[in-house]
Amino acid sequence: MDNPVLVEVTRGNVVESRHRGSIAIVDADGKLAYSAGDVEQGIFARSAIKALQAIPMVESGAAEALAFEDAELALACASHNGEHVHASSARVMLFKAGLTEDDLMCGTQWPKHMDDSEKLIKSDESPCALHNNCSGKHAGFLGMAKVLGVPTQNYTDYDHPVQQEVRNVLEQMSGGIIGRDTCGTDGCSIPTYAMEQQKTALAFARFATGVGLDPVRANAAETLYEACVNEPYMVAGKNRFCTEIMDIFKGRVFVKTGAEGVFCAALPELGFGVTLKCDDGAVRGAEVMMASVIRSLLVLSDEEEKGLHTWEHQQLKNLRDILVGEVRPVEDIKRHLKAL
Repeated sequence: MDNPVLVEVTRGNVVESRHRGSIAIVDADGKLAYSAGDVEQGIFARSAIKALQAIPMVESGAAEALAFEDAELALACASHNGEHVHASSARVMLFKAGLTEDDLMCGTQWPKHMDDSEKLIKSDESPCALHNNCSGKHAGFLGMAKVLGVPTQNYTDYDHPVQQEVRNVLEQMSGGIIGRDTCGTDGCSIPTYAMEQQKTALAFARFATGVGLDPVRANAAETLYEACVNEPYMVAGKNRFCTEIMDIFKGRVFVKTGAEGVFCAALPELGFGVTLKCDDGAVRGAEVMMASVIRSLLVLSDEEEKGLHTWEHQQLKNLRDILVGEVRPVEDIKRHLKAL
């Protein structure tokens, strides 16, 4: 059975396109509070779980040993724009570990926005691995390897001690079993796993609350949560959903995007974790879904309402800046979520 239509795209007064998807909202005891579509499917959450992948770096003591500040911890959880502040912070993380950009195995990537790429060109510079949206995560992996005294070479390999620790954290927090049979290779070359959507949401409920985690892991999760909501610009950057939502909600919400239309969120005051996927991988559809989930779950201030509306009802304009339509949630998703 197909997943339900959750987002529609209008042109004038007519619906032109539709996005199907699935949503799992789970509490820290593993109870499914709400679902839409198939939430038992295995999905590659990819970059949406970077905060979970950063937990071993903190609980091992590596982050403290390297004196990583909140901005650097947030960058370890980031899919950033490759702006100067992001690339520079990744370089500092590596410097603290006695390493350089040459040790990164994430690959070279141009900055996300044209003006940042233009600055590189005008300075007669080329993009490098520091501009890769995953450079902070990789700097964290390398820092952990250096502090633990394990090889920094080939840290992206499935059997490398750092990736083994990441896998252990993912299994413990989600309650799932992952391995080679569900393993793929992410865009930045690390192993990525097709985890059950509902179990991924459970991992973020535990990330939000510490329930079911030993004290060291719970403290590591809290440290990363606080770093991200205190330094949201480092998690993404200008004109990005994750940064703007966490800036608007001032610690009430942690949210992180992943490739192919996946989002994860943690809402501590409710004890909920959220994982959603837009079936066709569209970012716009996934953003609207997540904005609608947040609206439905939280009591909003006027400022939160105003900021969230922009993302929940995304305006579509043509090349003359004329409003031609919008990307919006269908009425069914709002009605079901409000019934929680």
